[in-house]
Amino acid sequence: MKPPPFDYVAPTSVEEVLDLLSDAQDGASVLAGGQSLMPLLNMRFARPELIIDINRVDGLDGIVVSDDAVSVGATVRLATIESHPEIASALPVLASATTFVAHPQIRARTTIGGTLSHADPSAELPTVAVALNATINLRSKTGSRSLSAEEFFESTFTTLKEPDELLVSVDFPREPGMSFVYDEISRRQGDFPFAGLCLGVSVRDGVVANARAAAAGVSEIPQRLPALEAALVGRTIAEATEDAANAAADEVNPPTDIHGTAAYRRGLLRSLVRRNLSALDQEQK
Repeated sequence: MKPPPFDYVAPTSVEEVLDLLSDAQDGASVLAGGQSLMPLLNMRFARPELIIDINRVDGLDGIVVSDDAVSVGATVRLATIESHPEIASALPVLASATTFVAHPQIRARTTIGGTLSHADPSAELPTVAVALNATINLRSKTGSRSLSAEEFFESTFTTLKEPDELLVSVDFPREPGMSFVYDEISRRQGDFPFAGLCLGVSVRDGVVANARAAAAGVSEIPQRLPALEAALVGRTIAEATEDAANAAADEVNPPTDIHGTAAYRRGLLRSLVRRNLSALDQEQK
């Protein structure tokens, strides 16, 4: 397997990247970790005229932890997120969800910007980004804009990022009192999940005051689950669990494929809701 012919450049500044993207329009692909792009090239599913390697670009590999958010640059590796002590303290679910991604060798190369831009609906970090209401920051020669993760993902492997735009960073907000967990069900450790769930709640006086949830593998995008959230608010976790599990299953329309039927994935999602809520309930005690 060999990739098609392409030109290769390795700029060192964001401005250079934006110039190249503007000139190439949809004829360029950005190379960061290469864990998705390189297989696509080798199988000739992707045929860009130009590869722009952003690994040497200054200013894309920073991590800033503040009282309000955890901001992560586009070329930060998932292995760095996994082992970063400040992230583990400020937003534990971000570090713990990363451990589900493939294997250590893959996480050592995969970047946060790459996995978000690739937009695999079964991937862990896009699902966490939607659940946490993360902000995706984009730049082009004509300016900057920010999108919520929920609006960023358009369909399978497709986002609202324009061909001349570069994803430069993502901001994961820290909401006081919210506790999140991520869990998934896959055939083997490191496989893409049949279903995954990132679920967070804030509890006051024993009652759920707020909830956020998103699921992986049950839609063409990482799907927000508002019916599940509504089933939790105003009740204790214990009394709301079954209604929340059923609400989540009812609001998704999973694909039926060689890995399982839609009904099978709905059943997995119910199980994940129960598991995640049990973990959150124990955390409150």
